[in-house]
Amino acid sequence: MSQSSPAAEPASGHAKYALGVLFCVYVVNLIDRQILSILMEPIKRDLNLSDTQLGLLSGLSFALFYAIAGIPIARAADRLSRRNIIAGALVLWSALTAICGVAQNFWQLMLTRIGVAVGEAGGGPPAHSMLADFFPHGQRSTALAIYSCGVPVGVLIGLAAGGWLNQAFNWRTAFVVVGLPGLILASVLFFTVKEPAREVTSAAPATDQPRPSTLEVLKTIWAIRSFRNLSGATALHVFSAYALLQWNPTFMVRTYELGTAQVGLYLGLLVGVCSGIGTFLGGWLGDHFAKRGQRWYARLPGIEIGITVPFYFGAYFAPTFEIALAFLIVPTLLSNAFTGPVFGAIQSLAPPHMRAMAAALLLFVIAVVGQGLGPQAVGILSDVFRSQAGNDSLRWAMAVIVFSKVLASWRFWVAGKQLEEDLAAAKAA
Repeated sequence: MSQSSPAAEPASGHAKYALGVLFCVYVVNLIDRQILSILMEPIKRDLNLSDTQLGLLSGLSFALFYAIAGIPIARAADRLSRRNIIAGALVLWSALTAICGVAQNFWQLMLTRIGVAVGEAGGGPPAHSMLADFFPHGQRSTALAIYSCGVPVGVLIGLAAGGWLNQAFNWRTAFVVVGLPGLILASVLFFTVKEPAREVTSAAPATDQPRPSTLEVLKTIWAIRSFRNLSGATALHVFSAYALLQWNPTFMVRTYELGTAQVGLYLGLLVGVCSGIGTFLGGWLGDHFAKRGQRWYARLPGIEIGITVPFYFGAYFAPTFEIALAFLIVPTLLSNAFTGPVFGAIQSLAPPHMRAMAAALLLFVIAVVGQGLGPQAVGILSDVFRSQAGNDSLRWAMAVIVFSKVLASWRFWVAGKQLEEDLAAAKAA
């Protein structure tokens, strides 16, 4: 029988303020991460790079270090001040984003982007843990969906501002300009947001007892069936989602012979508006449908992802830029809607003293498979197809990647089977 959730107490005013500040931090995080996508074509020409090298810059080199650094940072966040960790990380990645503008070759740019990745690894897991303590189960999916709206807003600003700054000045100026606001925001976070008290349950160790080791924490989290199921489904989805998001601007510039300012503005508005709406509605719908059964935290994302597949194919084989944009509306609306339900379920499945690690472990999967392997796979396939497809090689590479969404949709639906039982067990603990 389906498990329903009782109504939760309203969140405090400071919790909502903290959510707003953390949302802004996530916006800056995505601006600094995503700006590279609109600058890849001018960087390629200036530094004489291949698509495989661009895929390495935007994907694997960034994601691998982001994922690796996230584990020890999350471990620290489960024991130390999460607010202070986020503020310090924000200073680091913002400064290094600005320094990207002075890179003179591929290796310098890659090393600087690796530094940005290490800094940005300190943003997500501590923020997820803070929000799980600010907002109770039954409100977490919505709160984390609002936080996750930082993705589309950050992409919007990164694409629009990066494209305009490149065309008005150059790609180096774009990096410097977008890197500076984070230094101011770090001060706002540090001085105005309070560290929330951690939720206390019988699963948490007593303060006078030694805490479990990192390996023990990872084993505990990975032993949860629903965590493994949701992680696998998410991996299949983000493999294509990050790949397509990262390469869409380059595809539009290269295929339709447009400037970065025009592509950045229209793609930025598309992602910012549609993905923002979809991300929020995905979280809200997750909490709404979960009143009928907790399985909908998994099955709803599966339905949403499955709907996007034919629209992606329409976009990548459209004869004009305008038609391609029209086809991308539905995928952009639905592709990021999984974040609120999935991350909300993960935070409810994990013991309170392991929540940052749970978020970090899922973000590790997302970073390596999605941000790392996805963009890299497109770059490699594009170079492989070039001898046969010429300038259309990128089009065919992106079309091939779309097929992973079919598997992702199926895996999310299957993941819903055990979710109710595991959430009930976590609540009983």
